[in-house]
Amino acid sequence: MEFSTSDYDYSQTTDYTDEGLCNLDPNPMEVTIQTYIHSIICAFGLIGNALVIVTYIFYKRTKTMTDVYLFNVAVADLIFVVALPFIIYNEQHSWLMGPAACKMLRSAYSINLYSGMLLLACISGDRYVAIVQARRSFGTRSHALMYSRLICSAVWVFAVALTLPTLLYTERFEEQNLGVDTVTVMCQLSFSKNETAKLMKVVVPSLQMAIGFLLPLLVMVFCYASIVCTLLRAQSSQRHKAVRVILAVVVVFIVCHLPYNVTLLNHTLSLFKQRSCEAEKMKLQVLAISKSIAYLHCCLNPILYAFIGVKFRSHFRQIMLDLWCFSKKYIYTARSSRATSDICISGRVSSDGCNNMSSFTA
Repeated sequence: MEFSTSDYDYSQTTDYTDEGLCNLDPNPMEVTIQTYIHSIICAFGLIGNALVIVTYIFYKRTKTMTDVYLFNVAVADLIFVVALPFIIYNEQHSWLMGPAACKMLRSAYSINLYSGMLLLACISGDRYVAIVQARRSFGTRSHALMYSRLICSAVWVFAVALTLPTLLYTERFEEQNLGVDTVTVMCQLSFSKNETAKLMKVVVPSLQMAIGFLLPLLVMVFCYASIVCTLLRAQSSQRHKAVRVILAVVVVFIVCHLPYNVTLLNHTLSLFKQRSCEAEKMKLQVLAISKSIAYLHCCLNPILYAFIGVKFRSHFRQIMLDLWCFSKKYIYTARSSRATSDICISGRVSSDGCNNMSSFTA
């Protein structure tokens, strides 16, 4: 018997295979391991992206196109890591929140996926223009901030538009559990017509793979390959470090997102075919593992794109210095407090004095 087409979510409790009813609930050990992994992702993602946002708002300011893109990438990742704990908790304890929260939280990942990946493609494009097309782009980059803000606004609007199917069709509903007289409240994509379900089961993952992975990957590979060729021809002592950073950016992107997209493609192609219960359980396990690996990218983005830069690290050190100063301010006497404040202010000035370094540090 064919799988039911009433739900899109890949973590259904029960469904049909050629063997009849199949319980697709993950075992408790898998749930526990995933909880720990996602907790680590949330903690590091929250700290890293929050520090990037704080640095850009209070210390570094946004002076280049890359700065604007990095700030928006951090915002996108922060939205996701804030929503992730609520999604995980509600999935493991039945859905306790209302229909509005159900739609918003389910849409958070989709918005992060599209906006984050497209912004990373924009960063690679900006670096391509700044390095490979440096002479041609010298005049046009005088309005860089205005252009970058317009591009970021367009990316966010496009991401929200691509998320509309998830927002419209995600519903909070109840499902009767097999063999027991209990009801599980779920938050999943749900459709009233089979035709709509079949269409969305193909369209939604296809958009995720095409726009959320393949398009950014192609842009990044082309731009960074051109940058590497340009750097290798240049007589610079920093070129080998720059090439290593670029390779790290591309490799991490592929390692994080390729397994999930390949698994998602395989699962989508088999949605309307008969498959055994054990094979389906295995696919869902692989899908869950690869999705967790994809989530890791939101923790690595601050390291790859922000903290690796010399200028950004100097601002980050200034944050740590100011935090230390302000903590001492409330510990020592009034005289020590005034002296500490002077140190903080002088540190801020010295930080602002080194703003002439390039934001492209790869």
